Amino acid sequence: MTLANLAALRASLPRGSRLIGLDLGARTIGVALSDVSLMVASPYGTLRRDKLARNAAEVAAIAAKEGAGGVVVGHPLSMDGVAGPAAQGTRDWAMALARATGLPVALWDERLSTAAVNRMLIGEADLTRARRARVVHKAAAAWMLQAALDATRR
Repeated sequence: MTLANLAALRASLPRGSRLIGLDLGARTIGVALSDVSLMVASPYGTLRRDKLARNAAEVAAIAAKEGAGGVVVGHPLSMDGVAGPAAQGTRDWAMALARATGLPVALWDERLSTAAVNRMLIGEADLTRARRARVVHKAAAAWMLQAALDATRR
C-alpha cells in the first residue's frame, strides 16, 4: 500500500469519519483525534512504541472505536525540507502501518511541532519537566493534525 495524499484522503473520507494523528517518538507515540467535521484536533493519548504489529493493532482499535477513516503521521523533515534518516524511517513505518491496518495513511510535515508544544507547555501551562514529558507527544500529535486539517480545509 502506498501513502495517501492528505487532501485526497480527506476528500475520500465518508461523512462523519475522523482522522487520527500520530507523533512518533523514540519511546512513545502521541495520538490525536479530529472531530467528525474535520475542523478540530484534540490530544487523545499515547502508545508505548513497540513492534509495528502491536502498534498497528492499537491504532486499528482506536480507529474502530472512534470511527476514524484515516491516519496522518508526522513527518520529521530537516529544517531545510530534506528527508533525512528519521524522515525516511517514519515514511517506512507509515507505509507498514497502512499495510497492517488497511487504513489510508498520509504524512504531514511536523517540523518544530514538539518544540512549539514544549514552549507552550512551559510558557502558558507552566508544567514541570516531568509533567511535560507525559503530555508532549499527544499534544504534538494534536498540533500536527490541526495544521494538516487547517491546510486541507476547503
